[in-house]
Amino acid sequence: MKIPHITIFLLNRRKLMHSNTLTRSGKVLNLKDRTLSLIIFTVFSASPVMAATPFNEPPAWAKNAIWYQIFVERFNNGDKTNDQRIENMVVPNMNIVPPEGWKTSEWTGDWFGKDDWMKNSDQPFNDLLQYRRYGGDLQGVLDKLDYLQELGINAIYLNPINDAPSLHKYDARNYHHVDINFGPDPKGDLKIMAAENPADPSTWKWTSADKLFLKLVNECHQRNIKVILDYSWNHTGTIFWAWLDILKNQTSSKFRDWYNIRSFDNPETPGNEFRYDGWYGNAYMPEFRKTNIRGERINGKPYEGNMDDGVKQHIFDVSRRWLAPDGNISAGIDGYRLDVADQIGLAFWRDYRKFVRSVKDDAYLIGEIWWEKWPDKLMDPTPYMQGDIFDAVMFYQVYRPARYFFAKTNHSIDAVQLKDSLEYHWGKLKIKNLKAMMNVSSSHDTPRLLTDFYNSNDYKYHANPIENPDYLTGKPNKESYSRLRLYLIHLFTTEGAPQIWNGEEMGMWGADDPFGRKPLWWKEFKFKPENRNNIRNIKPVYDKTGFNQDTFDFYKKLIKIRKDNPVLVDGTTEFIVTDGKKLAYKRQANENEIIVMFNLESKPATFSIASGKYQDLISEKNHRGGNIVLGSLQAMILKKL
Repeated sequence: MKIPHITIFLLNRRKLMHSNTLTRSGKVLNLKDRTLSLIIFTVFSASPVMAATPFNEPPAWAKNAIWYQIFVERFNNGDKTNDQRIENMVVPNMNIVPPEGWKTSEWTGDWFGKDDWMKNSDQPFNDLLQYRRYGGDLQGVLDKLDYLQELGINAIYLNPINDAPSLHKYDARNYHHVDINFGPDPKGDLKIMAAENPADPSTWKWTSADKLFLKLVNECHQRNIKVILDYSWNHTGTIFWAWLDILKNQTSSKFRDWYNIRSFDNPETPGNEFRYDGWYGNAYMPEFRKTNIRGERINGKPYEGNMDDGVKQHIFDVSRRWLAPDGNISAGIDGYRLDVADQIGLAFWRDYRKFVRSVKDDAYLIGEIWWEKWPDKLMDPTPYMQGDIFDAVMFYQVYRPARYFFAKTNHSIDAVQLKDSLEYHWGKLKIKNLKAMMNVSSSHDTPRLLTDFYNSNDYKYHANPIENPDYLTGKPNKESYSRLRLYLIHLFTTEGAPQIWNGEEMGMWGADDPFGRKPLWWKEFKFKPENRNNIRNIKPVYDKTGFNQDTFDFYKKLIKIRKDNPVLVDGTTEFIVTDGKKLAYKRQANENEIIVMFNLESKPATFSIASGKYQDLISEKNHRGGNIVLGSLQAMILKKL
């Protein structure tokens, strides 16, 4: 729906008055772009056409996003006729073959119990988990849109759904098609793919899985839900069509320059001299060749460089296909999440942004910028946030200090340290980018939040029972639930857009990858108890598992609070109490004011606020200003009336 342009002018004028500010050291700072932006909207206010998204800014919708991340294979099995077949999982050139007797796993089974086919194998349990399939598919996502709408989310981030043999889909077989087992006709889709020339977009057809995905996008848009796709442009799988051509034709392959091949096979010798670079040494994920590198390329550091022109064109063609199917941008997705983005040169990303924005000017681009030096130092995202590359990054940089404040860990910090850390990371970003950041707390690559709050280890370090047998994998204790609720209140009331990893709202727990990728605990299912002693050879102790209605209702309430109070999106942030484990900050935009207070002390704490009438949006009780006492591990969201 298009808003009359005079209304657009007024809305943006208000935004300029109230949102282009940030706090540093407890003081409200005005940003310098206020006047310029006001001039721009004044100039265009008479035009009946909605202004395009400026190239160097995030789309306006991104700051209002409540992100929900979906891992399709573990989300919901809506169509049992398309469940994975063993022949579609095999990667013969990597000797990846499921064990004898393999079959689809029981959705409601004990995660730490062994399937019958697992008992016949001598492979480690952790490796066998990679062969598990539960049948999640796109029909399963469609069937749960009412659930997502009830929860209140308005943006979906899908883990890779491109055609691939693996569970995670980062080893692409095809970029330009949806995985055959996510659609209704896997055999028919394979026939369609076989008739194409994958190097020639003019031959590409729409498979049944592709069409079902486009139906999902349309259904989401009808519900005002945005959709972005996860892609890795850094590497493919070893059965990717271009890689298979290289394996067959060696130096004669038209795609030989796509990858970083160290040496080709010499047919005159008995051995195989074929050598190449895999992502982080993983042979089953051959890495695309980087070109025009300037300076030294160091893991965890941005670098100037690009990619082969052929690779780049294919990536552009694929990206256009999903942004504007058959040339129709209204039928396409709303952006991309770019995996391991720091592995690719900055020049490529600049070209990529130009291309994507030329197709869809309000497309959202978010990069995964993670470790500079694991497990001690996260990357600085600012080189990617200058308006020429990404709109946002997955903002793990603010989750880690928040965990150290709200959880009980080996690296406990106080309120001053949290404030200083947040302001440090916020202060590096332009205000519009800050508002559009995806505040990721958990994902497919991390422990689930409850488990992360149950353990005291360093962030993501030895966070699973394989690396650490003492890591707690069972149902968390009561204190972990209480502390997590405090963090969630912070997540939904702070700068940036909150994100939910599917299943967190159900009360799920789980260790780091792959243990955080359990099939979701839908309320209509009865799940088997789970062995909290996991795979250790000790007496099992079982925890009851299943959908937690109280947790769902709490997420639902917090989402509604954020959506009903724009000040939590556009307002300034001012820290007003930073004393030990007492924390309070104010979100303000003109007459709209919300104060968020936390007490993580071991005893009740008193907060003094200005006189007036307030309502606690959590309890919905009214309060007057003055002294307010919070019990230990309690919080309030006070809205000034």
